[in-house]
Amino acid sequence: MTETENKDEGKKKLFTQIIRFGFVGGTSFIIDYIITLGVSVICRKAGMDVATAAAVGGLFGFVISLIYNYFMSMKFVFERRDDLDRKKEFIIFTVLSVIGLGLNELILYFGVIVCEKAVPAMVEEHPSLITTLVKMFATGVVMVYNFVSRKMTLEKKQ
Repeated sequence: MTETENKDEGKKKLFTQIIRFGFVGGTSFIIDYIITLGVSVICRKAGMDVATAAAVGGLFGFVISLIYNYFMSMKFVFERRDDLDRKKEFIIFTVLSVIGLGLNELILYFGVIVCEKAVPAMVEEHPSLITTLVKMFATGVVMVYNFVSRKMTLEKKQ
């Protein structure tokens, strides 16, 4: 195979991997979103403020979607390293994901606070909409971080 063919093959493989990552991430997001929103509604009904309820909901959504994402990512997205046993692999995946969770939680919490200062009436009237918009932004940021960090640490080197 020529160098150009190798580069083309590598680009195709990366493109396919990104599509698969997007699918796994999309389904993980749906799981995370439903749980985040559901728990945040329950927390608000229990008397929690919108920002704290969003962060608590995000924590629950994260944990459940993390488990799903690990199994799907290691089966369909990344090529496993031979030098990592499954326990170590899961620990690395979890540590990287917890860093992503930290980013997600910070963006959710402070994003809602910024919205409360900028458009307080909208937050009061539509707290789920604000939580959803901030969650979508947070998801985009964390998605890029997750792909790059997992590819660099969990995937078998070519």
